[in-house]
Amino acid sequence: MPDRTYLRVRADMPPGHVRTPAYLRGKTGWIERELGEFPNPEERAYGHPGQNSPLLRVRFTMGELWGAGAENPDDTLDAEIYGHWLQAAEPPHAP
Repeated sequence: MPDRTYLRVRADMPPGHVRTPAYLRGKTGWIERELGEFPNPEERAYGHPGQNSPLLRVRFTMGELWGAGAENPDDTLDAEIYGHWLQAAEPPHAP
């Protein structure tokens, strides 16, 4: 397995305009690529200029997302997630 940087999506459920899908919160994936820095859209939705935050494409396995019920646990899903939603993590355990 190649060296991967694993990240966990924060499990927070704040009110308001949030750009991180709820089904990814608390899940662990790895950086597929870094996309650059962009103004935080959660702040911009309320008319603020938005602090720059790194945007990363994070790859998750279906097994991590759906557990033992995943039809094809090794298939993957990529999601673009802002850095303020991500925390360093260890590789996930197999379901």
